[in-house]
Amino acid sequence: MSPQHEAPFSSGGRTDLRADCANCFGLCCVALPFARSADFAVDKPAGRACSNLRQDFRCGIHARLRDEGYPGCTVFDCFGAGQKVSQVTFGGTDWRRAPESARSMFQVFPVMRQLHELLHHVTEALGLAAARPVHEELREALTRIDGLTRGSAESIAGLDANALRGEVNPLLLRASELARARVPGRKRNHRGADLIGAKLAGADLRGASLRGALLVAADLGGADLRDADLIGADLRDADLRGADLTGALFLTQAQLNAARGDAATALPPALSRPAHW
Repeated sequence: MSPQHEAPFSSGGRTDLRADCANCFGLCCVALPFARSADFAVDKPAGRACSNLRQDFRCGIHARLRDEGYPGCTVFDCFGAGQKVSQVTFGGTDWRRAPESARSMFQVFPVMRQLHELLHHVTEALGLAAARPVHEELREALTRIDGLTRGSAESIAGLDANALRGEVNPLLLRASELARARVPGRKRNHRGADLIGAKLAGADLRGASLRGALLVAADLGGADLRDADLIGADLRDADLRGADLTGALFLTQAQLNAARGDAATALPPALSRPAHW
């Protein structure tokens, strides 16, 4: 799985939450498993380097990932966890020069990624003026999570990231509710809904909750998704052509990279139009 993305990632200007492949040891290309499917051309177990990973830890087929059968690599985002593990947790010593550190490094990376994803979402929530009533709690959560990312390899690997997410999610939900409350009218609630292949072209989804919704291959062409909460929504192969995503909450570059759009798709300013659109 390649750590290189089709478009730059932004999180409120925090460069530490943006993947920096030049300072990572190709961890997502080694630590994570993938199965032969529409997303990956071959099977690869966790802990084994992808055959396309070069000695300099860069992807040898980065410019041709989709053509070579690896679209799954183009939609992965580590939120800056790769360079944190490589340069901070393990002090810049890579797993090839110090093979005895490989197992620990590969265990830490998936946990660190979850921590950095939480940092990304909390940072975004702190940028929502309407969420001011929970800003103090969000700042406390940000400080706590950031501190956890700077712990030892042993302490990070032993973290229960799911439990931590369970503690932080209510704050993110409250921030979302406060932000979406400014949208007039009744908002649709599709939280966790199975909307695979749904016909939602031109739908009024402004301010809707689509948290964790399955929108795989859904037709959202021309839909109004302004200020909709899209945290955790699965947008693989969703049609976003002409859709308005202005102000969409917790939308990530990886979600956009997984979807289909065009020049008419309106995006939040912090995100970029994927190269394959």
